[in-house]
Amino acid sequence: MSPIAEVRVTPILISDPPLLNLQGVHQPYTPRTIVEVITEDGAVGLGETYGDLDYLRLAEAFAPKLTGSALTVNGLGPRVAACTRQVGAERIDNTVQAEGLRGSRTLAKIAAAVTSAFEVAIFDALGRELGVPVHALLGGKVRDAVEYSAYLFYRWAEHPEPDEPRDGWGAALDPAGVVAQAKRMADDYGFTSFKLKGGVFEPAQEVAAILALHDEFPEQPLRLDPNGAWSVETSLEVAARLDGVLEYLEDPTTGTANMAEVARKSALPLATNMCVTAFDEIPEAFRLDAVQVVLSDHHYWGGLRATQDLAAICRTYGVGLSMHSNTHLGISLAAMTQVASTVPSLDYACDTHRPWQTEDVITEPHTFSGGLVKVSDAPGLGVELDRDSLAALHQRWLDSDVRRRDDAAAMRRVDPAWTAPGFPRW
Repeated sequence: MSPIAEVRVTPILISDPPLLNLQGVHQPYTPRTIVEVITEDGAVGLGETYGDLDYLRLAEAFAPKLTGSALTVNGLGPRVAACTRQVGAERIDNTVQAEGLRGSRTLAKIAAAVTSAFEVAIFDALGRELGVPVHALLGGKVRDAVEYSAYLFYRWAEHPEPDEPRDGWGAALDPAGVVAQAKRMADDYGFTSFKLKGGVFEPAQEVAAILALHDEFPEQPLRLDPNGAWSVETSLEVAARLDGVLEYLEDPTTGTANMAEVARKSALPLATNMCVTAFDEIPEAFRLDAVQVVLSDHHYWGGLRATQDLAAICRTYGVGLSMHSNTHLGISLAAMTQVASTVPSLDYACDTHRPWQTEDVITEPHTFSGGLVKVSDAPGLGVELDRDSLAALHQRWLDSDVRRRDDAAAMRRVDPAWTAPGFPRW
């Protein structure tokens, strides 16, 4: 295997629909970071992660350190973490709560997300050099296709400015709108399970939306995620109302202690991608039986092998496993699919934002059939970079002043008095 000859880090902006959540609304454009690892033999490996400045600065600082290195992922995480000192902690905004949607924000978690992009790119390059798919490098696949769940959102019909991106989906602001969105997701992509992003309206309205979905899709799994918007008391009220309707309730309240209290008093399984997003958060949560399902995410956890490690821990403790999604492109979806194919105990369909993202940096974006994505057996991730698209999306980044996702700021363009609500909201 040839060593690494060059590493490229490219910030881009991708269009994003006006999807609503607890913090506000998605901006018209959101940043992502694309990583390329090029070997001396010319293999190009691809990775992707968050594009906020904190992540981008760390990725740019670390990239030159890989040049000349062997094509290996061993020791990658500590090397990236050590680079936070080079970037300077004062330049990383450690007070931001990751838009309030991803739990606590720490330097270690930022480093893990950056590590994930380089690890995926190295695995991709290594697979290309050896002529094998990434899943073979991870021990081999146990399924030929990975099931994904439709990600439903309350949303506006369009962004407020006429020159901003449009997608033709229309508004979804009540139960009827949510059901119509789900029916289109089922018709167009074949999804057979559905997750609603909550925390937007009064809990009773969101319960009504879930019950309307249950009436329309009585045999299909449903999930609700209010991103910790509710008190323990409200969480218990909703859990009682939706027991037997939801397959799990995701992060109804904030904090491991609150989640544990809800879990003790409710029969409905609780899932999380907020209170368990790093290995040091596992012991307390599992000891208290605060969560019954953990949503993995190779961006959060530091890569594909870390995702497999998490899966093994969950399997050991009898905790269910699913997969979280962020506003990702095809590189991340390919990586998600490759690692998901290797996990024996993937108990639930994975989340994906992909139907909402219509732009990409790969030449052939993934297709969903029956809610499934076929696992590629091509070398590496099985995707190819679209350099024209990458250049255009990078130029958009250069021409714009958007440097981090800020749902509250996007909401203030319509409601100048808007402030992101505290926890709990209800």
